[in-house]
Amino acid sequence: MNSKSYMQFITDLKKSIVQSRYHAARLANREQLLLYYRTGKMLSEKVAKEKWGAKALDQIATDLQKQLPGIKGFSSRNLHKMRQFSEAYENVVIMPSVTAKLYQADNESIGFRQTVTAQFQEFFGISFTHHILILNKCSDLAERMFYIQLAATELWSVTVLEHKIDSRLYEKKGTLPNNFSNAIPSELKSSAAQIFNDEYLMDYMNLGEEDSERDVEDKIVLNIRNFILRMGKGFSFIGNQFRMELNGDEFFIDLLFFNRHLRCLVAFELKKGKFKPEYAGQLNFYLNVLDEKFKLPAENNSIGIILCKEKNNTVVEFSVKSIEKGMGVATFRTSKEIPQEMKGILPDAKSISAFL
Repeated sequence: MNSKSYMQFITDLKKSIVQSRYHAARLANREQLLLYYRTGKMLSEKVAKEKWGAKALDQIATDLQKQLPGIKGFSSRNLHKMRQFSEAYENVVIMPSVTAKLYQADNESIGFRQTVTAQFQEFFGISFTHHILILNKCSDLAERMFYIQLAATELWSVTVLEHKIDSRLYEKKGTLPNNFSNAIPSELKSSAAQIFNDEYLMDYMNLGEEDSERDVEDKIVLNIRNFILRMGKGFSFIGNQFRMELNGDEFFIDLLFFNRHLRCLVAFELKKGKFKPEYAGQLNFYLNVLDEKFKLPAENNSIGIILCKEKNNTVVEFSVKSIEKGMGVATFRTSKEIPQEMKGILPDAKSISAFL
């Protein structure tokens, strides 16, 4: 029973079971979303027609519990969410994939009408909790569909999804100042621009003004799982203070990763203050050494990201435009900090305290 063919049979059987269970879970989630949509639609129409007051859903939830003892998921709070869900998408068509068209034909009464770019499988590939989070945090339909698509394809947890929204990924995606158009292969330009963010939110770390660059690095390493989850897709951590030697001289890269989609090493250099042009020269040197001494033959040239507290995009553009190695400059902040574009609009702590 320990033959090679038997072990292969066990492997194939395991794969079949896992795939079937995953498919069943997706179907169950789709059925639940359709049920919640239909329930919300029924509630919305009935409340409007009968002109019921704010307490109507409370009474409905109580009566449902009496009719179906022990039923879960139909509390007054969830009924409000179902109504919100149905009203948000009552005029939206979720385009089906070819394999889903037959299923949709049996469910045309759900009421979707306005065509959008999100695919059927992606919309039904995330949980109701994901959907409600997106509805509560995103008012624009295009922005909602952006997060639905990524949450489904990248298998984001609710926590990761919330972080991506709070870090304004929709606004920041593709805005990283870089020299990718001149420095990396044409087939990778689009992917690289989408993988790297203009700003990284490090709300999971307790960063203080007194922290040095090494302190920031140490805290990232201690929270490396959270850092990777929030960086984007395909990153694997190689190490921090990655040592490179040139004829007896030592040099150290702050953080080194490998990205599976870009098939290249990615070096992150941390700077506590504002970006300076000389940082680009230092990173270019590191990337030259990586490509000469550490890059494998099948891999693409390394990419570097300078992660700093502040930057002037015009200064960045002039600093990296003539450099042959691919690099970009991003900023990082904690959730306690006010985004740069909001400064001057919101009152500071001193002004607020004057009114207290």
